[in-house]
Amino acid sequence: MEASAALAPARLSICECLTPFGDTRATLAAMLRGESALRPVPVLGADGGDVAPLAIIPGRPYNEEKPRAGIEILRNFLAPVSGPGWGTPRRPVIVTSSNFGVGSLYAYRRAAAPADSPHAPYGPTHKSVVALRGACGWGPNVTIFSHACVSAHLGLMHAARLLTLGDSRGRALIDDVLVVSYDLLSPFVAGGFNSLKILNAGFPAPYMDRPAGAIGLGDGAAYAVLNRDRGEFRIAAQSLHNEMYHFTANQPDGSGFAAVLAPIARAAAGLRVWVKGHGTGTLEAGRLEAAAVAAAFPGAPLTGWKGALGHTLGSCGLVELSIAAAAMRAGGARLAPATIGTRAPVFIPQVATAPFDISACDGVVCASNAFGGAHAALLLRHA
Repeated sequence: MEASAALAPARLSICECLTPFGDTRATLAAMLRGESALRPVPVLGADGGDVAPLAIIPGRPYNEEKPRAGIEILRNFLAPVSGPGWGTPRRPVIVTSSNFGVGSLYAYRRAAAPADSPHAPYGPTHKSVVALRGACGWGPNVTIFSHACVSAHLGLMHAARLLTLGDSRGRALIDDVLVVSYDLLSPFVAGGFNSLKILNAGFPAPYMDRPAGAIGLGDGAAYAVLNRDRGEFRIAAQSLHNEMYHFTANQPDGSGFAAVLAPIARAAAGLRVWVKGHGTGTLEAGRLEAAAVAAAFPGAPLTGWKGALGHTLGSCGLVELSIAAAAMRAGGARLAPATIGTRAPVFIPQVATAPFDISACDGVVCASNAFGGAHAALLLRHA
């Protein structure tokens, strides 16, 4: 199943993220210094369990003891895009995540008296979004997308589609689209990945050729405002591809990675680009992704940032897009962060193990991949 780059370009007027390092600017600065927000944490929090690398926003209760804590963090972060002007017919909101309020749902199910638990209003997907909508004062025109680690890309694709809508006289029906994504960790989330043995005591080293792979997980939130004619950047092409192959694995020949990059490579023909890959730190997917990047974009630097931020799950596509845009925006000699946590040997020579100069580049390819062979990619350029 594929949806490719046939949409008109969408302008990106605002794109910001929140990570354990802070806002977009602070996050980019920390990553350029080679820092990682990952720390060893028991996957079940107060209940212990295996220790694994997690990146948690300072002050946020990992065990969700206070059910509104996550909502309050998001409300403060989203203050610049709050108010009744959003969530209207002409300014719709799209919310994406892979977890929504599952931490509260987990806490609710473990409560001694579930009927009286304060977590109930924040656990199910729709209730989590309703709580966020209320905290931000948005209107009712809010759409939800969730498809594992490509969730944010689905929101961006849908936003671009909405911006093409017009009435019978050719007048635009949509002015701006707000895409919001958030994934906050909980014992349920980390415990699930730990049970698959890909979240373990090892720290991630994306695209590094080593005997065993490992991932890290991280808190992350981001938002972007898309429109037709305002903003420093434009999403020049977008691509989605789903292999429909296996619950967790990819086609062994890597054809899914190649398929999602092909339309982006055509759109980037003749351009100098760098690639922000998915790069979780698992071995098979890392090899397949790196090989596909080398074939589609020969010589283009490849970097992945989950060794610094952890995997922000369904929000990674928007969190990492905001950092890529900030790197391209920085004054003077523009630098992109390295693949933090990685050193030689690497799968392909293009893997960047140190920050690299992007001042001569025309754009960046941002890619995300998900369980079951779901793939997404986009091309970001200066407007």
